[in-house]
Amino acid sequence: MLIPRPRRFPLTASAKTSTPESFGSGAFWFSLSLVFATFYGVQSLQLAFSGEYVVQDDARQYVFWMQRFLDAELFPKDWIAEYYQSISPPGYIALFRLMASWGLDPLLFSKWLPPILGLITTGYCFGVCLQLLPVPAAGFITTLLLNQGLWMEDDLISATPRSFLYPLLFAFLYYLLRRSWLPCMVAIVLQGLFYPQIVLLSAALLTLRLWRWSGKGPRLSKFSADYWFWGTGLAMAALVLLPFALSTSEFGPAITAAQARLQPEFNYVNGRYGRTFFFHENPLVFWFLAPRSGLLFTGLLPPLVLVGLALPWWLRRPARFPLARRVSKEICLFQQMLLASLGLFFLAHALLFKLYLPNRYMAHSLRVLLTLAAGIALTLWLDAQLRAWAKHWQTGFTGRQWLTAGLTVSLAAGLILIPLAPSITLPSQLQVKGKVPPLYEFLLRQPKDTLIASLTKEADNLPTFAQRSILLGWEYALPYHPGYYAE
Repeated sequence: MLIPRPRRFPLTASAKTSTPESFGSGAFWFSLSLVFATFYGVQSLQLAFSGEYVVQDDARQYVFWMQRFLDAELFPKDWIAEYYQSISPPGYIALFRLMASWGLDPLLFSKWLPPILGLITTGYCFGVCLQLLPVPAAGFITTLLLNQGLWMEDDLISATPRSFLYPLLFAFLYYLLRRSWLPCMVAIVLQGLFYPQIVLLSAALLTLRLWRWSGKGPRLSKFSADYWFWGTGLAMAALVLLPFALSTSEFGPAITAAQARLQPEFNYVNGRYGRTFFFHENPLVFWFLAPRSGLLFTGLLPPLVLVGLALPWWLRRPARFPLARRVSKEICLFQQMLLASLGLFFLAHALLFKLYLPNRYMAHSLRVLLTLAAGIALTLWLDAQLRAWAKHWQTGFTGRQWLTAGLTVSLAAGLILIPLAPSITLPSQLQVKGKVPPLYEFLLRQPKDTLIASLTKEADNLPTFAQRSILLGWEYALPYHPGYYAE
């Protein structure tokens, strides 16, 4: 039985630096974090390789046309392939092209990519947490919650550009907190190359960090180094976004809000949601709950993440939560990131569809902030509980105290273990299994300029599994660019 000794608490071991290997027990907690990230990755790989014809739902849009890297004759004059190539970020294309030059099939690489990105995300998340609370166990708790949330959704697993959002965001936050100028600039460039929308959040965050909050209100920083960091960061962000701003798409500009309001694809009509449902007559749904326009829609989250909402109150009670005294002043990052995300959320609404979807500037930020806050809050609470139990161990537990401790451990174990079950995580990863292999094999034998017309949903799988062009498909019918969708 693991019983905490008086005056010594497993969670409080730390060191002065933030490198995982420097934290006494930090190497153990860091390794354990990677173990759980690997566990989820292996679960996903088992499903991805459960059959010859398996692909992630959204990967069908972004990966199918990259088979051209292995065979340039595929998808000739394919309107759908040209469109998805045009909206794919250059870094994302370059990575898949590089893998293809080494003989790795794009579809195969898309299956191996998410576990790799999961490990990178876990490593940087661990480092970010240690910058805020230098306790290795906090890093483990945070990364465990993060992985539970990420693998219950289809963002990381999709192998699309948004799969790079979390590793690049956490990398930026890590180097920002460490004030590592060069790696931070590299992170901004990579964000622009793989998921440009996140560059705007990084730029807004750099700007807000120029302000210092005191008893008299916000004041601009007096340190020239802060302005140098901000100026070069904004210059780098502008430089990486400039090609997107100056380039003109052959499919024309993005749809306007006025145009979208007239299309059923963007609306809730006759009890049915449109293909890219956005508008809703109920303002509560539109502004808070809808998946593309809502402020609070974050997708699936592990229940323990909600404990993060208690962190602001617990930080003000160091007598009850002694470890709160060790939380860094950099915890103000939470307020800055929340404010930056809110600003971009409303800006995206004001410039509707020019900055893509407003929810994308809140959903991912809220997931990151709630996870970090929950990891820190749970560490504060667990440390307080261990101190209390150590005191009771000296004086003797009462029956009620034994019951409370048992219920606490049981509840915590259940909330941690249940999200590990494949039946919880795998369904939300939206892996699609092809239903008609003989059809794919037949079409593969047809000329490469074959164009297939079908009204069935199975047509969505043909570009990926049969490597042949289709005239139309529900999966590819995104109406954000009229020049493409009009066809």
